[in-house]
Amino acid sequence: MTAVTDQDHTERADQPGDADKAGAADNPSSRAPENAPENAPENAPENAPENAPGNNASRNAASNASGGVPDGDSSSRTAPCADSRMNSRTDPRTDSSGTWDDGLIARRVDETTAGKQYTVRDSRPAAPSSVSPLVYDGPLRSRLEALRELVGLSRTRLDSRTLAEAGRVLDEASARRRLSGQHTVVAIAGATGSGKSQLFNALAGVAISETGVRRPTTAAPIACSWSDGAATLIERLGIPPRLRRRPLPTGDGESQLRGLVLIDLPDHDSAAVQHREHVDRILALVDAVIWVVDPEKYADAVLHERYLRPMAAHAEVMFVVLNQIDRLPGEAAEQVLDDLRRLLDEDGIALGEYGEPGATVLALSGLTGDGVGELREALGQFVADRTAPARRISADVDIAAARLWPVYATQRRTGLSEQAREEFSDRLADAVGATAAGEAAERAWLRNANRACGTPWLRLWRWYQDRGEPATGRLPSRTQADEEATARQRVEQAVRTVADRASAGLPAPWAQAVREAAVRGSQGLPEALDELSARAGVPTGRPPRPGWWPMAVLTQASMTILQFLGGLWLLGQIVGVMSPNLGVPVLLMVIGIVGGPLIEWSCRMAARGPARRYGLEAERRLREAAAGCGRARVLDPVAAELLRYREVREQYGRVVGAGS
Repeated sequence: MTAVTDQDHTERADQPGDADKAGAADNPSSRAPENAPENAPENAPENAPENAPGNNASRNAASNASGGVPDGDSSSRTAPCADSRMNSRTDPRTDSSGTWDDGLIARRVDETTAGKQYTVRDSRPAAPSSVSPLVYDGPLRSRLEALRELVGLSRTRLDSRTLAEAGRVLDEASARRRLSGQHTVVAIAGATGSGKSQLFNALAGVAISETGVRRPTTAAPIACSWSDGAATLIERLGIPPRLRRRPLPTGDGESQLRGLVLIDLPDHDSAAVQHREHVDRILALVDAVIWVVDPEKYADAVLHERYLRPMAAHAEVMFVVLNQIDRLPGEAAEQVLDDLRRLLDEDGIALGEYGEPGATVLALSGLTGDGVGELREALGQFVADRTAPARRISADVDIAAARLWPVYATQRRTGLSEQAREEFSDRLADAVGATAAGEAAERAWLRNANRACGTPWLRLWRWYQDRGEPATGRLPSRTQADEEATARQRVEQAVRTVADRASAGLPAPWAQAVREAAVRGSQGLPEALDELSARAGVPTGRPPRPGWWPMAVLTQASMTILQFLGGLWLLGQIVGVMSPNLGVPVLLMVIGIVGGPLIEWSCRMAARGPARRYGLEAERRLREAAAGCGRARVLDPVAAELLRYREVREQYGRVVGAGS
């Protein structure tokens, strides 16, 4: 049986001028062309021009005369004719020969066509419908918001191909949310010869999709809607009005599947590339899918590897139907069905058994009708639940999250530990010579103490040694250049080490971003450290003196005076100016000679503590300056990248966790 489409784009019959058009319907000149065979209604679309004015008028007149009333939706209109006797009683245009004119083409209903039924779809613009849009529940909205935030935070770090699937899911979820929430779009897919078009017709109760031995039979997707308001959903699939149908009204069957939009797809293994493109495009847009397999191709590798296995997450919105069981003898149908369940389990598809969510697996025969009622009942409950669109989007989010797993998930704790930060600061401090600067400051403090508390004879000796050394050649320029090159290498090594530690365990894109941030920050870092070393290195001028220094200096001066007094006293005795008395002058000289070095040694021991503290303070200042410079230029940008990763990781956890 063939469905006929109505391409009428004229006004309704109740508008002015329709009476004349209705009168013209009885005029033979206004009917179909003479070259259209009366007993071949399937040829009407090819032989009757769509935009011919005469044909449009006759179609409108015939439609109104036969009692056809538009349903307000551009998706379809039904005008069945059950048999010739009924039409003869109800249609005044039926003559004694049994010829019935439906406004499209004159058909002769005889004994061979008395049981055939036709559906007519009206493609006139639909009236505004009050269909409510789809509403997602709270968890799904949260997951979509998290996915949208995740994509936004990752655009500057990940390439567009990586985020393409997530962006497509967000676009499709937004587009589906604006459309009807009272309809469920279900596609029937299958291989060549699986009988999907036959099952499509069986569910619709009328021969809508063409069946036959010619392969491929279905060249373009055909839509059939069981209720009004689905026009925008069908338009989203790109199905033209001429391929939209309405099922035959059958009372209980129609109410049972109310809200269903059934799509008959071309063969997914068709030799025509365009057919396969139709299948792939529409499968990404429908709310659910019925996979029709036959006993010969149910284990086809193309079906399992290209479609079923990648769509394992969509098990809850999937029906797998083993068709043509009438060809299997005895218990062979159950054996094939069990083997089909085994293959689906290997594909990772959860089976909806024992009350668990998953794919529905059935066996039926579209030819004999065995099992079709069970499928219709399961499909009716599935459509009445009205959760298929949300479950489809949730499964899409699961698949997008699984594809993003390698660029977000880690198997270890990431980030910079305090130990890594301290080691980086120590490396920078070594590069600027913080330890050497502290030791130099300590030596300077001790040298100042020795000069203040040392004996005059020791000062003269040191002055003589300093005067005898050459003024040049202590620090050759080549040695200074070598030290600068070594310091630069130390800085670069420190940056590489901290970048490797910060990026350890991160996914490749984020590890690369961390390393790039460290490299950008290291540019100009050696020069900045050199400037800091010059500013915060060894302090210029004399080191500060403790409070006991004046007393030590005075005591050392007293020892020197005692030496001079004892010497002068002995000299006076030798000259004869003073009376001979060796004990007192010798004692004074001994006290001065021994006391001077003793005081110098005591001052040196007492100066070690303050000198050490002075050197440590100088080293600390230089270390803090180097650490601050390294933190501002390297650690902070690296920490910012790690913080961004933690943010996207948190959003990714919301996308995955809410679904699990």
